[in-house]
Amino acid sequence: MNNQEFKRYDRQILLEEMGMEGQEKLQKASVLIIGAGGLGCPLLSYLTGAGIGKIGLIDGDVVEESNLHRQVLYQQDDIGRNKAQAAAEQLNRLNPLVEIQAYPHHLNAQNAIEIILDYDLVIDGSDNFPTRYLVNDSCLALHKPLVFGSIFHFEGQVSVFNYKGGPDYRKCYPEAPAADEVPNCGESGVLGPLPGMIGSIMANEAIKIICGFGTPLSGKLLILNALNYDMQIFNIQPENPEKNETAPAKSKAAAYQEIDIRELREWQENAEPFLLIDVREAYEFEEHNIGGTHISLYDLKDKIDSIPFHNKLVLCCASGAKSRMAVKIISKKRREELFIISLLAKNT
Repeated sequence: MNNQEFKRYDRQILLEEMGMEGQEKLQKASVLIIGAGGLGCPLLSYLTGAGIGKIGLIDGDVVEESNLHRQVLYQQDDIGRNKAQAAAEQLNRLNPLVEIQAYPHHLNAQNAIEIILDYDLVIDGSDNFPTRYLVNDSCLALHKPLVFGSIFHFEGQVSVFNYKGGPDYRKCYPEAPAADEVPNCGESGVLGPLPGMIGSIMANEAIKIICGFGTPLSGKLLILNALNYDMQIFNIQPENPEKNETAPAKSKAAAYQEIDIRELREWQENAEPFLLIDVREAYEFEEHNIGGTHISLYDLKDKIDSIPFHNKLVLCCASGAKSRMAVKIISKKRREELFIISLLAKNT
């Protein structure tokens, strides 16, 4: 490194875990960021500042005025411009020592493999399920580690997939909801600082992976609630190819079935006993619910012993994601039949 580089990166080189070796790893690394929106803006800013050798950013959207409260790379004059190109110009001003490659179009099945192939690490800051599955499957095929993040209302999630034999995105979210069942931030809103918080955590994970220090979130899902700063980390259980098929039935305790509102109503009409628990946050339960008892996912572990026993236990949330995490918590201590119902389904 020359004197300019020493001066620029001095504060992070001073870290014992980073040092000269870590900084050189950053300068040799190439990172592709999917999406230059709410999550992409802090990601791009911090990774460019850190001195990543090459950064690719792909986004086919244009800057809109409603983006400016949270997508901090853009200015009023950028409205109507392609996000990837506008962001690249700003990043070049931030750190001209970093090579910035802008892709002013969307990632799709035709270009994903070709683009991702050129990078060491991929970070997914996209806002839709088809892109997330496309990115995951492409990274899996090319053996590329993937840092994932998402935001919804006041909640953010971060994980690392396809890393050193760890699970991929489909292990956490096996199937995507239908396109018309998923609200976007234009419909449900998003708090401006939240993508900054989650994007910063994602950037931190990327730096840890590249430099080889710390413990990445591989096999784990971090969930942050910005309303009360509750942060929890859940294990993502990968499939075990060496599982003994003759193991006793209790090894399947975490199994569950997904049901819809019609089946739940039939149980009610037939007076079948069951307990419905809504594991969303209190404000979500107050806005819309289908009855039952409210116990936040974050409080479930502490309150599990107080839940009365029923043969059937139904867990309810928006998309099914929190309910699946709740299944893992409950199945460690209880043996009811477990069911999941999603409020995003059309028939709720």
